Amino acid sequence: MKNKVKVGVIGCGTISGIYFKAGQTFDILDIAACADLDVSRAKAKAAEFNIPKACSPEELLADPEIEIVINLTIPKAHAEVCLAALEAGKHVYVEKPLAVSREDGKKIIKLAKERGLLIGGAPDTFLGGGIQTCRKLIDDGWIGEPVAATAFMMNHGHERWHPDPDFYYKVGGGPMFDMGPYYLTALINLIGPIRRVTGSARITFPERTITSQPKFGQKIQVETPTHIAGIFDFAIGAIGTIITSFDVWGSQVPRIEVYGSQGTLIVPDPNTFGGPVFIRRQGSTEWSEVPLTHGFTENSRGLGVADMAHAMISGRPHRANGDLTYHVLDVMHAFLDSSRSGNHVLVESSCEKPAPFPLDLPGHALDN
Repeated sequence: MKNKVKVGVIGCGTISGIYFKAGQTFDILDIAACADLDVSRAKAKAAEFNIPKACSPEELLADPEIEIVINLTIPKAHAEVCLAALEAGKHVYVEKPLAVSREDGKKIIKLAKERGLLIGGAPDTFLGGGIQTCRKLIDDGWIGEPVAATAFMMNHGHERWHPDPDFYYKVGGGPMFDMGPYYLTALINLIGPIRRVTGSARITFPERTITSQPKFGQKIQVETPTHIAGIFDFAIGAIGTIITSFDVWGSQVPRIEVYGSQGTLIVPDPNTFGGPVFIRRQGSTEWSEVPLTHGFTENSRGLGVADMAHAMISGRPHRANGDLTYHVLDVMHAFLDSSRSGNHVLVESSCEKPAPFPLDLPGHALDN
């Protein structure tokens, strides 16, 4: 039985609740502290989820018992908090995106390697039963060689429901940097790294009106593209198509489909951990639903942290790792670079496909 790894959470906003709830189900993790610039908010989360310590970010980073910091701050603070945590000798798992700029992303990766520390990053939904089932189907040759893939994330933004939606429309936000990581990470896990990108992007509505509480009626000045369409080439030669949009009132396009030389695979929503998964193979006239081969089908945010904790102890690579999260950041910037320049953009970074989960993981054990 392994000792628990002590974890501290910085950033006690909307997304933190599921990390506290789901994270407490992993045997390897001990969520020992939470922090926020607004300490009263940290205290409220500590009371709600029975976290022993609520404090300021500085106090959490100074705590010698904390081994992993989960960084749930807003995107523009990701780099600052990651770098501070690494300087304090902590391993770091950060919400998406890794950073706002490539430069900051590189600084994080470089410092982690210099200090011998691990960097991990969201999303970890690709480790769930739905996409792990798809990974096994592709690896086992059920659809043959991947030829192409499509990915669509289309809605009308977050100002209708989110209590503090401003940052979604600032640099580091928008549909590509907010939701693109789910889709791109899933596809890289399924097919591999991306080598070339072409994109077009626009701001359709320069001003947004908040209709959620408590900021109802306030205006947001939009500073980042809200409709991005892209074509990209995987390193293995398959061609991808992606649209991410906060400018669309409704859509019936699929989330993700992967087209192979011998069949087509319908991949579940990459913002979830479960299914369903459908396949139609060469010669068939019907779609077949595939039973999920892997566990973690409920909302399991924190799964990537748990996998990283096991990697810390065993020395094996972790799956939602820094190279993957930086590659996704690099690709997202490449779509915007291409739109500005009117040219293809060769992607400088690359990464390994994360190792798939084995079929026989018992419960919430992630030793392998």
